[in-house]
Amino acid sequence: MLTLEGYIVLAVVILTIGALAKELMRPGLVFFSSAVILMSTGIISSNELLAGFSNKGMITVGVLFLVSEGVRQSGILNRLAQTYLPRKRGRMVFLIPRIMLPVSVLSAFLNNTPVVIIFAPIIKRWAEKLNLSPKKFLIPLSYATILGGTCTLIGTSTNLVVHGLMIDNGLPGFGMFELGQVGLVIAIIGTIYIAIAGNKLLPGKKILFKAKSSAEYKDYYYDVSIPEHSKLIGLETKNGRIKELNKLFVKCIERNGEIIEANKGSFKIEANDKLLLAGKSEQLNYILGNDNVKLSGFDLIKDVPKEKLKQYEAVISPRFPGIGKTIPEFNFYEHYQAVVLGIHRNGERITSNLNTFKLRAGDNLVLLTTDKFIQNWGDSKIFYLTSYIRDYRTTGTFWKKWLAFIILLVMIIGATVGQYFESPAGLTFDMFFFSILAAVLLVWLKIMPHQKYTKSISWDVLITIACSFAISKALQNSGAAESLARTTINFSAGLGPIGVLAAMYIITTIFTEIITNNAAAALVFPIALAASQQLNVDPKPFFVAITIAASASFATPIGYQTNLIVQAIGDYKFNDYLKIGLPLNILSFILSLLLIPFFWHF
Repeated sequence: MLTLEGYIVLAVVILTIGALAKELMRPGLVFFSSAVILMSTGIISSNELLAGFSNKGMITVGVLFLVSEGVRQSGILNRLAQTYLPRKRGRMVFLIPRIMLPVSVLSAFLNNTPVVIIFAPIIKRWAEKLNLSPKKFLIPLSYATILGGTCTLIGTSTNLVVHGLMIDNGLPGFGMFELGQVGLVIAIIGTIYIAIAGNKLLPGKKILFKAKSSAEYKDYYYDVSIPEHSKLIGLETKNGRIKELNKLFVKCIERNGEIIEANKGSFKIEANDKLLLAGKSEQLNYILGNDNVKLSGFDLIKDVPKEKLKQYEAVISPRFPGIGKTIPEFNFYEHYQAVVLGIHRNGERITSNLNTFKLRAGDNLVLLTTDKFIQNWGDSKIFYLTSYIRDYRTTGTFWKKWLAFIILLVMIIGATVGQYFESPAGLTFDMFFFSILAAVLLVWLKIMPHQKYTKSISWDVLITIACSFAISKALQNSGAAESLARTTINFSAGLGPIGVLAAMYIITTIFTEIITNNAAAALVFPIALAASQQLNVDPKPFFVAITIAASASFATPIGYQTNLIVQAIGDYKFNDYLKIGLPLNILSFILSLLLIPFFWHF
């Protein structure tokens, strides 16, 4: 029977999940609030609340943010992305592995978010140049980072969270490549699945290798008006086309408050008409230089020479100060000297009535601004920048690129073989040791600017991890973990440890699709530990299942940050993830159930 403390903990956990699902506050603040409530009720002590902030695994996650930022600043990721992308069109089954496999390797050792932020615009522009739909490649890019993250201890922060919880409970943690025994198989088979099924299940026009690429892929929408002096007045659009608009496609015409769909039939252009034009990103320069049309929002930035104006895309991060406000309420132009041309949200392109929409985290803003925007905000955490102007402009000198690569390589090798060397008393040659060494070298060798080193750390992630340790401890102290474990065992009584393993995987998968993956792992960990004690089996298979399930978030855009980023950049809808991702979730589940007991015996 659950005690009163057990019921309190379960109530706090349920309220925490609800607050996270409703996005009432940032995850770190939600978890911190929950931890304070549990401390106030005496279920955990103040020392137990603070223990997570001194956990080596949590601090290692923070240090690895610095390492990832240093590698990003060196410019080597940009160079790699430009080098390995195919130069010619090909079959989908060959193009997907060419993109996914190198990204998976990088994500096994670097934070996933900067990898996606750097690679997404480059891949999108590459696809556009080859007249391929970027929608076929951006979800696979995110999935590649997730799959790669399951292959090593440092591939994702979730692995280090579970590793830290294991050590806190007096158990040996994971080796550097131990998780790869399962993760590598899932990554390879997952890549094969996407390569074969992606052309059919992913949105966007199917890639036909032998088809002529005469139709250009249109991805950008421009809201323009027809001034009184325009030479377009009186001209006729036929099925959305008008030769005087240089390959731009007229999607619709707004006239006297009425929307006219222009893709079918013929319509004459009139003065003061508002046109929604579709075209490639390069068409912006043509529009800016054409006096026959007037770009919406251009009045704000008309004093800037047209040749200096560029188009950027920026995805709003959770740190953006104007969340919940409209563009005028926040005075967007006053803050960033950039005009919002359009908003892409949940697969919908919004180009008209922009001033009525409240901004949200994950919104993809199409901006008209100058290079100063990148200079001022390129390294901030307010936006996930995806600039199409500087895709192929590499940063960092030749020696910085290779020095960053060597430091990263030394860190990986050192963390892998360090356990086999004798170390001085009080010093352990582990992942923590080599990661802090790498971070310091990247700073002192001026590969990463020391002035902004704190900005590269996601403090909300660290607070979430630290406080999730406290909630995990509360589940153990109150007996709630034991009760939930007993229920799980009873539910899968006929299947023994395999049934419990499956149950732990499914519970973690559900949690990670609703809340953060780190929180999901920390909440399920004490239940898995209690279940192993009641079954009198080795808990490690359960812990491996938790780490894989917490990362294997493919079916929704909200379960993993990289999914959310590419949703904004690629204009994906929720169902796009469900269609391609749910079978991959099931595939990962089946492979885990087959492989985990084989490599880690109960």
